[in-house]
Amino acid sequence: MKVSIHPYALSAVGIAGALVIWQILSAANLAGNALPAATTVFATLASILGTGAFWSSLGATLGVALLALAVAAVAGVALGLLVGSFEPVHYATAAVLEFLKPVPPIVILPLAVLVLGPTAEMSFFLVVFGCLLPIVMQTVDGVQGADPVARDTARSYGMGEGEILARVVLPSAMPYIGTAMRVAAPAALVVTVVAGLLGGGPGLGQNIYQAQAAGDYASLYALVIVLGVLGLLFQAATRLAERRVLHWHESYREVVH
Repeated sequence: MKVSIHPYALSAVGIAGALVIWQILSAANLAGNALPAATTVFATLASILGTGAFWSSLGATLGVALLALAVAAVAGVALGLLVGSFEPVHYATAAVLEFLKPVPPIVILPLAVLVLGPTAEMSFFLVVFGCLLPIVMQTVDGVQGADPVARDTARSYGMGEGEILARVVLPSAMPYIGTAMRVAAPAALVVTVVAGLLGGGPGLGQNIYQAQAAGDYASLYALVIVLGVLGLLFQAATRLAERRVLHWHESYREVVH
């Protein structure tokens, strides 16, 4: 008889096992003070959650990440539709986009700090820079991958170019845009934290740097756990949003037996 084990139960077992290993390694003192006990870290986490400073930093991090992600999404989709739909624009921007594609936000961090200072505006700029290009490129791929027969059919029914773009091309590009957003959402959180950690921007990244500089490793690990949970929530939220928006797409239709 086959016993079915729920995936969440297996995940819980895996997490428990990791915590046990963590506790054992800490007790063995293999890394000295750099690896505090799991019990100490979670006690510190509970203490941190009770402070107003933590929630203020969390709000700053989420505010920058979400606002910058929204701006990058709107601008990226609009620019992607423009570049993908008109050949002159595509050829005019191809070299610039290909040049910027491999440039990570951390490379321009020193310049951003020099110009904008260790501010929320600096973090916002870096997140937009880091998220914009992937959204643009995915949107362009989606636009150029639209079925030409569907375009011609829509044109034969008297649709104008704007209507074709809205009713044929954009829906065709939506799966590509959804993929880009699923990648960009956690990246927005990561870049926001890096901007605080290395650039002095407000938020949890700055708190992590301060904990590391003070040798408060329990607080450092506690904040890393918070960021890990936030990353999971960002990922889950984008997956849920993608599933709701693209419920009509074949990859999300429920198979009826």
